[in-house]
Amino acid sequence: MFASSKFALSSGLVAAMLLSGCASLVPQPLTPAEITATGAADRAAMQRDVEPLQGMLTLEEALARAVQYNLDRRTRMLDEALAQGQLEAGQYDMLPRLMANAGYRHRDEELITRSRNFKTGVLSPSDPFVSTARSAWSTDLSFTWSLLDFGQSYYATKQNADRVLIAKERKRKALHILMQDVRTAFWRAASAQKLAAEVRATLSQAAEALDDSRKAEAERLRNPLDALRYQRQLLENVRLLEAIDQELSTARIELASLVNLPLARDIRVAEPTQPLSRRWLDTPVEQMEELAIARNADLRESFYNARIAADETRRAMLKLFPGLSFSWGPHHSTDEYLINQTWRETGLQLSFNLLGVLSAPAQMRMADAGVAVANHRRMAMQMAVLTQVYVARQQYANALAQFERSDTIWKVDADIASHVARREQAQTQTKLDRVSNQTAAILSQLRRYQALAQAHAAAGRLQASLGMEPALEQGPQVSLAQMTQSVSTSLKQWDEAELTALPSLEPAALDSAPAAK
Repeated sequence: MFASSKFALSSGLVAAMLLSGCASLVPQPLTPAEITATGAADRAAMQRDVEPLQGMLTLEEALARAVQYNLDRRTRMLDEALAQGQLEAGQYDMLPRLMANAGYRHRDEELITRSRNFKTGVLSPSDPFVSTARSAWSTDLSFTWSLLDFGQSYYATKQNADRVLIAKERKRKALHILMQDVRTAFWRAASAQKLAAEVRATLSQAAEALDDSRKAEAERLRNPLDALRYQRQLLENVRLLEAIDQELSTARIELASLVNLPLARDIRVAEPTQPLSRRWLDTPVEQMEELAIARNADLRESFYNARIAADETRRAMLKLFPGLSFSWGPHHSTDEYLINQTWRETGLQLSFNLLGVLSAPAQMRMADAGVAVANHRRMAMQMAVLTQVYVARQQYANALAQFERSDTIWKVDADIASHVARREQAQTQTKLDRVSNQTAAILSQLRRYQALAQAHAAAGRLQASLGMEPALEQGPQVSLAQMTQSVSTSLKQWDEAELTALPSLEPAALDSAPAAK
């Protein structure tokens, strides 16, 4: 009775301590100092190992910096590394289990037992006896291997290998989108850089003309209605110029964010001089279809998903088979009542869930349905990819035509603005005419750059649909100059529509997933 009371008291104390410990857990919000310190550390990490920009930023260097330093791309690379780590860790699940156990037990009272006569049911008159020590250490080393667990782990590892390849394809897709965004932002920044000075100068001229008109109106030198119409046209031109300035004001910030440069830095871009290529429009569309089916990132991901679904079917089938397990291991105990304190134990066990046979048809139907869904998704994705190729090719042709038309209009408006400026200096044209024509020329030049950016965006979409990316230098020691040279070479090959110069995807895929065999 006393022993049981002591046990109840000690158990109550332990429970009270655990409950008090749990009750003391309260939400701990981050302090402003911790948030500030973490933010500063993150900003320092973002700019670590980023080479400073020297001079003007070219399109090739912008793409290389995005590939090398873009934070979203770094995240995709870490996702791929995480998937690779899951594959490597999962491979060890196929190994047998070797468990080492050690334990200690203690009783405050002897384990005393008596025997009962089986036939009469009477307790034995002999004295009670003790067959177990109060305190004892026990150790054992158990080697176990299950055929069913091995099969499950094997197919799980194959699925992890395919997930590594899926992470690789998602990284490729992210690279395609990144290159599209960089090219579009680069040309927006180029247009902002080109037009900023002209917009400011024209706004200054419009302000002077507006002041002159208001003075003339105040001095009654002109008909008030004519002066108001004059001012209305000037204000409309000012509104257009301010809208242009607002549209272009964020281009530099967007480009700096994509290439991971300080957002406050005034980036100057070097506008390329080579014209847009029309070679892709001369490439047979059948050849583009074959290239897209072989290299498109979304389509390749759907192939791997179908393979994962097929392996999931095999895993489901394994559950219907009996489980065979084998065990062996040495054991040791310090119990003084044991005659053989060290021994080896071997076991072989066969287990089978008889009622599991009832669920076999449902399991097989579900697995077959998963494979069918994956296959149909792959076919739907293939149709979507081929549609993307045709649409992107047509958009590229339309964008080229729009750029050529915008370029012609800009040249005409620029000549008109030049003639009007000379005539205004000769006092044969008003300032309103000069401001209006200069505004029209700026708008035409803006539309030209917009069409140029749209053409490059269409080229990027076509490139992404075909699954084309630069043949990048690999390795942690690759410098920005080497990456820029690789991007420059790839852009030239893209402009020339050189399909034979594309990098192969298969060696990298096999290196990333050695278990997918």
